[in-house]
Amino acid sequence: MSDVTVAAPAVKKAGAFFVETVTWVQHWTESLFSFRTTRDPSLRFQSGQFVMVGLEVDGKPLVRAYSIASPAWHEELEFYSIKVPDGPLTSRLQKIEVGDQVLIGRKPTGTLVLDGLRPGKRLYMVGTGTGLAPWLSLARDPEVYERFDDVIVTHTVRKVEDLNYRELFEQELPNHELLGEIVAGKLRYYPTVTREPFKTNGRITDLITSGKLFEDLGVPPLDPKVDRLMLCGGPSVLADLKQILLDRGYEEGSVASPGDFVLEKAFVET
Repeated sequence: MSDVTVAAPAVKKAGAFFVETVTWVQHWTESLFSFRTTRDPSLRFQSGQFVMVGLEVDGKPLVRAYSIASPAWHEELEFYSIKVPDGPLTSRLQKIEVGDQVLIGRKPTGTLVLDGLRPGKRLYMVGTGTGLAPWLSLARDPEVYERFDDVIVTHTVRKVEDLNYRELFEQELPNHELLGEIVAGKLRYYPTVTREPFKTNGRITDLITSGKLFEDLGVPPLDPKVDRLMLCGGPSVLADLKQILLDRGYEEGSVASPGDFVLEKAFVET
C-alpha cells in the first residue's frame, strides 16, 4: 500500500484533455487502487458525473470513463479504479506514481446527478465494486443532505478487503470538521460481501428482494412515492436492479425528465 501526497507543478493543456499531475496514489489490494490529480480551475462538474481519464500511449490518448470520486467543491480530482493485468489502459494506469501526468477529459457528463431525480425523502446510492466512486463524490456534497432526510450508501464487494473507503463512511465523514454536522443523523453506510463471512452477506439484489436490507436499516420497503435511487455497477447487476425497481412502479429519470431512479453504465473493465 502507498499513501503519498506531493505539491504539483503547474498544469498544462493538450487538445481535448487537460494534462494533470498525480498527487496521491493508494493501492488498496492487488486489484483495486485510487489516485488523485491536480484540477484545472476551468474544469466544472456536478458531483456524480464522470470524465474520460487515461494516458498518452504512442502519441495517442488511451482513455476510459471514470466517475469522479471527489466532490465538486474539492481542489483535486480523485478516481477509484480496478487493475486488469492485461487491460489496455489499467495495466498501465495502475503503475502511475506521484508526479506522473494523466489525461483528464474536458467535458464531464453522466446521469448520476441530483437533477435527474424527483424530490423525495430517502436517497439510496447503490454501488458494486468500483461503482462506489460516484457515491464518494455525492456523499461529500452538502446539497445531497439539503434535498434528502436520509442518505443510504450501499457497497457490495466480493471480499472484505475490497470494502475500500469503509473508514471514510464510518468515521471520517461523521467527524469531518465541515461536513460532520451536515451528515450526522442522515448518512448511513451499508456494506455487503458476497464471497466471505461478514456481518452482512449477499448480493444487493437479493438483500432488496428479501427485505433484509430494510430490516437491517430499520426503514420501510421501497416506495416510489418517497424513495429515490442511484445505481452504479456492472451491467448484469444494473439490469437486475433496474427490473426490480420497474416491477415496483419506479420510473427511470434523467436531467431532461427527472424520475425515481437513475443509473450509470459508463464504466467498464479495461
